[in-house]
Amino acid sequence: MDASEDGARQGDPPDLAAGPTGDEDGRDTKEKILDAAERLFAVSGFDGTSLRSITAEAGANLAAVNYHFGSKDDLIQAVFARRLTPLNSERLRLLDDLEAEAGAKAPDLEAIIRAFLTPALRLAGASPARRVVMGLLGHAMSQPDEKIRGLFITQFAEVGRRFQAALSRAVPSLPAEEIFWRLMFMVGAMVHSMTLSKNLEEFSGGLCRSSDVHSIVEHLVPFVKAGMQAPAAAGGGLK
Repeated sequence: MDASEDGARQGDPPDLAAGPTGDEDGRDTKEKILDAAERLFAVSGFDGTSLRSITAEAGANLAAVNYHFGSKDDLIQAVFARRLTPLNSERLRLLDDLEAEAGAKAPDLEAIIRAFLTPALRLAGASPARRVVMGLLGHAMSQPDEKIRGLFITQFAEVGRRFQAALSRAVPSLPAEEIFWRLMFMVGAMVHSMTLSKNLEEFSGGLCRSSDVHSIVEHLVPFVKAGMQAPAAAGGGLK
């Protein structure tokens, strides 16, 4: 962030950020900034998007960004959270229901996989959000800035821990390291399906449709389940 962007003071009164009509307009301004930041980050990446370009897109000013978010990093975190917190909350809600239903037993493996995959694939299949979500995901995963990647990964810490534990219970024959690898491969298959879906019709010669989220889920779940149930890799483990 350049010095002029840092110049917006933390102590600026609310009317500079929210407008003269108070809290309702303030909430509108905050959402406009988030919308603009999300669109621009998805296209140009995080380093390639300045706060000035975001405020110009949002019709706001730098004081508004400072007032509502504090810094560019905080704004990036808010953009991630707006998309990923509801997604991960839904995953955890589904997993909570599965574990409550299973009681002392392990939850069903296929149901665990569905609880992890389905909310994300539905989000990716929701137009017009798909292009934005995929752009954010792509830039976050490929971002060389460790701070940005850390902000992104933080959103998944609790989900990763809970699903790794659930998978360990569902496939008790696998060591913890193997479960972690397979969870990572499940994430990889999911991300690939989400990013490929925009060209699915072209790649498949019209056999598959990117808008058919149900079909993507129904093909991906048994694929992942078979991988989860495969014997542990020979020669695995830390040396």
